[in-house]
Amino acid sequence: MRLVILGTGNMARAHAAHFATIEGVEIVAAVDVDGERARAFAEAHHIGKWFASLEDALAWGRFDAVANVTPDRFHHKTTMAALGAGKHVFCEKPLATNHFDAEEMAVTAQKAGLVGMVNLTYRNVAELQKFREIVASGAVGTIRHVEASYLQSWLVSRTWGDWRTDDTWLWRLSRGHGSNGTLGDIGIHILDFAVYGIGAEVERAFCRLKTFEKAPDGRMGEYVLDANDSFTMSLEFSSGALGVVHATRWATGYLNTLRLRAYGEKGGIEVQHGMEGSHLRVCMDEDIETQTWRDMQVEAVPTNYHRFAEAVMSGVTGDPDFRHAANLQKVLDLGFVSDEKRAELSVR
Repeated sequence: MRLVILGTGNMARAHAAHFATIEGVEIVAAVDVDGERARAFAEAHHIGKWFASLEDALAWGRFDAVANVTPDRFHHKTTMAALGAGKHVFCEKPLATNHFDAEEMAVTAQKAGLVGMVNLTYRNVAELQKFREIVASGAVGTIRHVEASYLQSWLVSRTWGDWRTDDTWLWRLSRGHGSNGTLGDIGIHILDFAVYGIGAEVERAFCRLKTFEKAPDGRMGEYVLDANDSFTMSLEFSSGALGVVHATRWATGYLNTLRLRAYGEKGGIEVQHGMEGSHLRVCMDEDIETQTWRDMQVEAVPTNYHRFAEAVMSGVTGDPDFRHAANLQKVLDLGFVSDEKRAELSVR
């Protein structure tokens, strides 16, 4: 597979590092609207060519696939151009900033017979993969109740930098700078964590969003701080389970932590993933009478990068694909409508 990396910001380094280790994959070009940055990236990662526009790269055309690492608001336009040129696409999350665009991308890839996959990075967590396997096996019974959370603390901690002075964080707080807030940024991750983990889609949702005061007049320089900082969603899943999913940037003590818990009539299971590592534990069989939880050891799993490469080489789209990401985007979009209307909404 001959691969082009589109967009050479921070996340592109991870793409270059991962794809460089995969047998049969050759990174042949880097593309960025900042030509100098594209050139520097290409040199740093020993990539033979670089381009200052996707159009120039497509005109050259000597590649099979694109890793789309552009900012969120450019995913739709650039992915559609790549698909139109017959290129497979591995797109960063979210697939698009709204369901209409995401749906168009999913339909286009499917009709063209091209591989379209999304880098929902927490699918790389082996403990989540094992969680799904255990739930699917029926070992904890039919899932009745679900809890999922994504906790970050960068609004109260400077560990990753100071949001008050760093554009890297400030834009995430401003709708005018392309942010859909916590729901739009990390909501897709925790929704995927829950939906994938229990193997059931969201049927109905009620969402609340909250933007807290962070600066005088709600702004820092050119940035109007109006994007949501926290969200809670009450969900009903296609399996019949009820659940609560929430996320915030105000979670003191949690740098970047995802947690999923599911409870069935035969037991319970939970996974936690954070900067300190991942943990999976279960309470089932005779342990349910003593409320004993046991840790489980899990083997490593192939990454999304490996699964995309295998999909392109085999011609069979893998998971997570564009269709799945479009379905998640529909839930996210309805979250904003639900909050505005103060009403529960059907996803189907």
